[in-house]
Amino acid sequence: MTLAEAGAAAWSWNLLADLQEMWSYPFMVNAFRAGAVVAVVSALVGWFVVLRRQTFAAHTVSVVAFPGAAGAVLLGVSAVYGYFTLCVAAALVIAALRGGGDHQESALTGTVQAFLLACGFLFIALYKGLLEGPQTILFGTFLGITSSQVTVLTVVGAVVLAVLALIGRPLLFASVDPQVAGGRGVPVRGLSVVFLFLLGAATAEASQITGTLLVFALMVIPAATAQTLTARPAPSLALSVLLAFAATWLGLTAAYYSPYPLGFFVTSIAFAGYLLALGWRSLREALGRTRAGTAPAAGEVAV
Repeated sequence: MTLAEAGAAAWSWNLLADLQEMWSYPFMVNAFRAGAVVAVVSALVGWFVVLRRQTFAAHTVSVVAFPGAAGAVLLGVSAVYGYFTLCVAAALVIAALRGGGDHQESALTGTVQAFLLACGFLFIALYKGLLEGPQTILFGTFLGITSSQVTVLTVVGAVVLAVLALIGRPLLFASVDPQVAGGRGVPVRGLSVVFLFLLGAATAEASQITGTLLVFALMVIPAATAQTLTARPAPSLALSVLLAFAATWLGLTAAYYSPYPLGFFVTSIAFAGYLLALGWRSLREALGRTRAGTAPAAGEVAV
């Protein structure tokens, strides 16, 4: 039961008072801290996911977080270990299977996804107790996030960002034109393996906030929105982080005052931003065509 269902949280339209009341709970402070870490890491890794057209691989890694967490609960350990173990393992398996062409890679990735998802449902069936986890695992929650979890997320996030910063420039080159990058001595294959490892770690992080089914949205939608608005790498990366941060924090606020899952709000807010970006781009293109149509032709003099 959420605070909203229990009647403990009610929107008063006094923004300052509402924020003070919400942040008076340690678990909400932890949730916002964890959300900030997850948003930054997901946005930066997700930006490269969209650029490299590896959204299907990212979806597979996010889906297999479910059997990872379910298996950990079945073994009597924290779901966090399951998230990280299986997400990273699945990413490395996908990296090992790469190189057989787009069709073969998609088929193998889908095979891994289907098998591990089936394992997740088996783990739930084998669990004899009250497994409250499926809804939490699938759709996310902000309840019960501890300071130790925030610390783990921060450490893992810092490592992911440090490695991403180290390989960022050659990874960008290899993502835009892998053939030319390989010809100039860039280790395209090695960068792909390292990036998929980072993708697994970032997915495991985000799954604890959005749930395994909706982490894909936080990983992809802000980055896709940013790349829709600008093709310049630096502004696009910054915008991706800003959008992911806004979706996560606004989603946490909305979830605090409602009985609905956190992942729904994060995804809906991010999706609304994407629709607005598409509308803005369409408007700019329409205005550009209008200006081009009214401009004087070559050799003509405007009156």
